[in-house]
Amino acid sequence: MKVRTRFAPSPTGFMHLGGMRTALYCYLFAKQHGGDFILRIEDTDQERYVEGAVEVIYSSLKEGGMDYDEGPDKGGDYGPYVQSERKEIYLKYAKELVERGGAYYCFCTKERVESLRDENGNVRYDKHCLHLTKEEIQKNLELGVPYVIRQNIPEHGVGSYEDAVYGHIAVDYNELEDGILIKSDGLPTYNFANVVDDHLMGITHVIRGTEYLSSTPKYNLMYDAFGWERPVYIHLPPIMKDATRKLSKRYGDANFDDFVSKGYLPEAIVNYIALLGWAPKDNSEKMTMQEMIEKFSLDGVSKSPAIFDDVKLRWLNGEYLKAMDDEAFYRISEPFRKQSKTYGKYDGRLIAKLLKTRIEIMSEIPEKIDFLEEYGEFDVNMFYHKKMKTDTEMAKTVLPLVYDALNALDSFDHQSIHDALLSLATEKQFKNGQILWPARVALTAKDVTPGGAVEMAEILGKEESLRRIKFSMDLLNK
Repeated sequence: MKVRTRFAPSPTGFMHLGGMRTALYCYLFAKQHGGDFILRIEDTDQERYVEGAVEVIYSSLKEGGMDYDEGPDKGGDYGPYVQSERKEIYLKYAKELVERGGAYYCFCTKERVESLRDENGNVRYDKHCLHLTKEEIQKNLELGVPYVIRQNIPEHGVGSYEDAVYGHIAVDYNELEDGILIKSDGLPTYNFANVVDDHLMGITHVIRGTEYLSSTPKYNLMYDAFGWERPVYIHLPPIMKDATRKLSKRYGDANFDDFVSKGYLPEAIVNYIALLGWAPKDNSEKMTMQEMIEKFSLDGVSKSPAIFDDVKLRWLNGEYLKAMDDEAFYRISEPFRKQSKTYGKYDGRLIAKLLKTRIEIMSEIPEKIDFLEEYGEFDVNMFYHKKMKTDTEMAKTVLPLVYDALNALDSFDHQSIHDALLSLATEKQFKNGQILWPARVALTAKDVTPGGAVEMAEILGKEESLRRIKFSMDLLNK
């Protein structure tokens, strides 16, 4: 049997990280077993449909490195892969399910259904239309009376199945309602469409969130009524913001695109969400997609909710940035460097090289380098540094020497600046820090910078470096 998994999102506007993780596990499981990963768009809830959302789904999966084998934009042998294009298929199978006793026509008005609310305000349909005669049903159909098709859930008994993660699951049928399978507009609900599509598309393993654990017996009743083989079920623990709250778009922490916009790399996000609910046997953390495919195992999937850890995601993203070659980082950091006041005024490659190992997410870039354009009056007490053994008096002595050493350079590159300043320290019998710290403060007017005196001078260039050192000398002598 060839393994076939599917990711079936609704086009509601954005890619939730929980959905992204489901897609990833579907992809990893299929690829590990030499199977197929299918994308299907479940757009039957037209009220929630958002224009452009399908394109967001395509781009998110592709950015995340999940190349599906079949889908709406790729085609395949089991299409269409968009539910709204399969309306007649669902109606055909719904009518067959009615014939098999697994469903029935319901002609009740909205008002009658609303009147069935219990003391808690919940509606539970009372099977009223299940008892209509064939003649009554036929007459209503001929008169064009609006109807839905409802599932016929047994009033007694237990629905049970084995889940690959959670083990034996059993649900009393009296806890389930005769839900709608075909709506009055002729479109199916998720509960029906996913069963029909999964069967017709040959899906062997259904991977989804735990919110479907208790409703799966409803789907199994349909599989059994049709005489179809049930798929293997793999339910995944929820991703939580903290111990009590799920990740939510409301708090700006659930959208894949939002994280990319903040400067996280897609591959780092995907790597991190793989670890939300799954742990490889060797406890690896930073993994390529191929390594995740090789290591993925259902044995490592947890039953407990996974807590989203911003700090760990930032760290992992930083590790990805550090591992990039300088040219690649220069290219991807361009949009963020453009947001800085320094953009176009200094050598972008030098700035990118400096930042690559000093940031965790690229949205940090502007704040890390804006100070280069904010130079002005500053507190001369910053020249004091206990560890470096420097103070304002030391700075008054050192800065004229630094000025002369840099002014004498013909080539103003990293190595030349480095050698000049360290040679100065040796010649004048100063500790390196007694030269480098005052120079750094003089060049930047800051005591915290992403690089030291040598890097700052190289980025600023000879003329600007000398101007700033002279400004600092004048400030000290006021």
